[in-house]
Amino acid sequence: MAMEAHADSQFAPISKERFKAAIAPLAGTVCVVTTDGPGGKAGFTASSVCGVSDDPPTLLVCINRQSSVHNAFVANQLFCVNVLAASHQSLSRAFAGKTSTDARFAIGDWTASETPLPVLPTAVVSLECEVVRSMDIATHKIIFGRPFAIHGEAGDPCLIYFRRQYHLLGIAS
Repeated sequence: MAMEAHADSQFAPISKERFKAAIAPLAGTVCVVTTDGPGGKAGFTASSVCGVSDDPPTLLVCINRQSSVHNAFVANQLFCVNVLAASHQSLSRAFAGKTSTDARFAIGDWTASETPLPVLPTAVVSLECEVVRSMDIATHKIIFGRPFAIHGEAGDPCLIYFRRQYHLLGIAS
Protein backbone atom coordinates (compact mmCIF):
# COMPACT_ATOMS: atom_id res chain seq x y z
CA MET A 1 0.00 0.00 0.00
CA ALA A 2 1.48 3.33 -1.01
CA MET A 3 1.87 6.04 1.59
CA GLU A 4 0.81 9.59 0.93
CA ALA A 5 3.67 12.08 0.70
CA HIS A 6 3.87 14.78 3.38
CA ALA A 7 2.50 18.05 2.02
CA ASP A 8 5.79 19.86 2.71
CA SER A 9 8.05 17.20 1.18
CA GLN A 10 9.40 17.09 -2.33
CA PHE A 11 10.36 13.41 -1.90
CA ALA A 12 8.27 10.26 -2.23
CA PRO A 13 7.84 8.43 1.09
CA ILE A 14 9.43 5.08 1.84
CA SER A 15 7.35 2.18 3.11
CA LYS A 16 6.89 1.46 6.81
CA GLU A 17 8.38 -2.03 6.35
CA ARG A 18 11.48 -0.74 4.56
CA PHE A 19 11.99 1.94 7.22
CA LYS A 20 11.71 -0.60 10.06
CA ALA A 21 14.27 -2.85 8.34
CA ALA A 22 16.61 0.10 7.81
CA ILE A 23 16.56 1.17 11.47
CA ALA A 24 16.84 -2.36 12.91
CA PRO A 25 20.66 -1.99 13.21
CA LEU A 26 20.19 1.04 15.49
CA ALA A 27 20.74 -0.51 18.91
CA GLY A 28 18.67 0.87 21.77
CA THR A 29 18.86 0.46 25.52
CA VAL A 30 15.69 -1.22 26.77
CA CYS A 31 13.80 0.75 29.43
CA VAL A 32 10.51 0.45 31.22
CA VAL A 33 8.99 3.90 31.55
CA THR A 34 6.47 4.26 34.37
CA THR A 35 4.07 6.84 35.74
CA ASP A 36 1.49 7.22 38.50
CA GLY A 37 -0.74 10.04 39.66
CA PRO A 38 -4.16 11.50 38.81
CA GLY A 39 -4.12 9.78 35.38
CA GLY A 40 -3.45 6.37 36.94
CA LYS A 41 -0.56 3.95 37.15
CA ALA A 42 0.94 2.88 33.82
CA GLY A 43 4.12 1.72 32.15
CA PHE A 44 5.53 0.65 28.80
CA THR A 45 8.72 -0.75 27.29
CA ALA A 46 10.76 1.73 25.28
CA SER A 47 14.02 1.73 23.39
CA SER A 48 13.34 5.26 22.16
CA VAL A 49 14.84 7.05 25.16
CA CYS A 50 17.86 9.33 24.94
CA GLY A 51 19.65 12.18 26.60
CA VAL A 52 19.01 15.60 25.08
CA SER A 53 21.14 17.95 27.19
CA ASP A 54 23.20 17.99 30.36
CA ASP A 55 22.62 21.70 31.03
CA PRO A 56 19.97 21.49 32.27
CA PRO A 57 19.75 17.68 32.38
CA THR A 58 17.00 16.67 29.96
CA LEU A 59 16.01 13.42 28.28
CA LEU A 60 13.29 12.35 25.91
CA VAL A 61 10.92 9.41 25.67
CA CYS A 62 8.72 8.52 22.71
CA ILE A 63 5.27 6.99 23.20
CA ASN A 64 2.70 5.93 20.63
CA ARG A 65 -0.35 8.18 20.95
CA GLN A 66 -2.63 5.17 20.31
CA SER A 67 -1.11 3.27 23.24
CA SER A 68 -3.45 2.38 26.10
CA VAL A 69 -1.06 4.12 28.53
CA HIS A 70 -0.63 7.39 26.61
CA ASN A 71 -3.32 9.34 28.46
CA ALA A 72 -1.92 8.42 31.89
CA PHE A 73 1.48 9.87 30.94
CA VAL A 74 -0.10 13.06 29.60
CA ALA A 75 -2.25 13.53 32.72
CA ASN A 76 0.44 12.71 35.30
CA GLN A 77 3.22 14.93 33.92
CA LEU A 78 5.80 12.76 35.76
CA PHE A 79 7.61 9.64 34.59
CA CYS A 80 10.43 7.32 35.60
CA VAL A 81 12.87 5.78 33.12
CA ASN A 82 14.03 2.41 34.48
CA VAL A 83 17.04 1.19 32.44
CA LEU A 84 16.75 -2.59 32.35
CA ALA A 85 19.47 -5.02 33.34
CA ALA A 86 20.35 -8.22 31.51
CA SER A 87 18.00 -10.22 33.75
CA HIS A 88 14.89 -8.18 32.86
CA GLN A 89 13.82 -9.69 29.52
CA SER A 90 10.52 -11.07 30.89
CA LEU A 91 9.75 -7.70 32.46
CA SER A 92 10.42 -5.97 29.14
CA ARG A 93 8.12 -8.36 27.29
CA ALA A 94 5.30 -7.88 29.83
CA PHE A 95 5.42 -4.08 29.56
CA ALA A 96 5.61 -4.30 25.74
CA GLY A 97 2.58 -6.58 25.38
CA LYS A 98 -1.15 -6.28 25.76
CA THR A 99 -1.03 -7.26 29.44
CA SER A 100 -3.01 -5.43 32.12
CA THR A 101 -1.43 -2.84 34.38
CA ASP A 102 -1.75 -5.17 37.37
CA ALA A 103 -0.04 -8.02 35.48
CA ARG A 104 2.78 -5.72 34.35
CA PHE A 105 3.54 -4.43 37.83
CA ALA A 106 3.21 -7.94 39.36
CA ILE A 107 6.60 -8.64 37.77
CA GLY A 108 9.45 -7.02 39.68
CA ASP A 109 9.67 -5.44 43.09
CA TRP A 110 8.46 -1.88 42.49
CA THR A 111 8.92 0.89 45.04
CA ALA A 112 8.07 4.58 45.19
CA SER A 113 10.22 7.35 46.59
CA GLU A 114 8.79 10.73 47.59
CA THR A 115 6.60 10.69 44.47
CA PRO A 116 4.12 8.00 43.45
CA LEU A 117 6.36 7.01 40.52
CA PRO A 118 7.08 3.26 40.27
CA VAL A 119 10.84 2.76 40.55
CA LEU A 120 12.49 -0.60 39.85
CA PRO A 121 15.27 -1.06 42.47
CA THR A 122 16.94 -3.79 40.37
CA ALA A 123 17.22 -1.51 37.32
CA VAL A 124 20.68 -0.49 36.16
CA VAL A 125 19.62 3.08 36.88
CA SER A 126 16.27 4.86 37.29
CA LEU A 127 15.61 8.52 36.53
CA GLU A 128 12.51 10.22 37.95
CA CYS A 129 11.50 13.10 35.69
CA GLU A 130 9.00 15.91 35.38
CA VAL A 131 7.63 16.72 31.95
CA VAL A 132 8.90 20.06 30.64
CA ARG A 133 7.59 19.82 27.09
CA SER A 134 5.96 17.43 24.67
CA MET A 135 5.24 17.42 20.97
CA ASP A 136 3.36 15.23 18.53
CA ILE A 137 5.27 13.82 15.55
CA ALA A 138 3.53 11.35 13.23
CA THR A 139 2.09 8.51 15.39
CA HIS A 140 4.07 9.38 18.53
CA LYS A 141 4.38 11.95 21.27
CA ILE A 142 7.90 12.99 22.23
CA ILE A 143 8.00 13.78 25.94
CA PHE A 144 10.92 15.82 27.27
CA GLY A 145 11.69 15.40 30.96
CA ARG A 146 14.02 16.87 33.55
CA PRO A 147 15.33 14.36 36.07
CA PHE A 148 14.85 15.31 39.72
CA ALA A 149 16.00 12.01 41.26
CA ILE A 150 18.38 9.28 40.14
CA HIS A 151 18.57 5.80 41.70
CA GLY A 152 21.38 3.32 41.01
CA GLU A 153 24.92 3.48 39.77
CA ALA A 154 24.64 2.41 36.09
CA GLY A 155 27.32 -0.25 36.51
CA ASP A 156 25.50 -3.48 35.60
CA PRO A 157 25.14 -4.84 32.05
CA CYS A 158 22.22 -3.28 30.17
CA LEU A 159 19.58 -5.02 28.09
CA ILE A 160 19.86 -3.87 24.46
CA TYR A 161 17.42 -4.26 21.55
CA PHE A 162 19.28 -4.72 18.26
CA ARG A 163 18.07 -6.22 14.97
CA ARG A 164 14.72 -7.01 16.63
CA GLN A 165 16.30 -9.19 19.34
CA TYR A 166 17.53 -8.74 22.92
CA HIS A 167 21.28 -8.55 23.52
CA LEU A 168 23.44 -7.78 26.55
CA LEU A 169 25.86 -4.91 26.80
CA GLY A 170 28.39 -5.08 29.59
CA ILE A 171 31.02 -2.74 30.88
CA ALA A 172 34.48 -3.54 29.47
CA SER A 173 37.20 -3.88 32.07
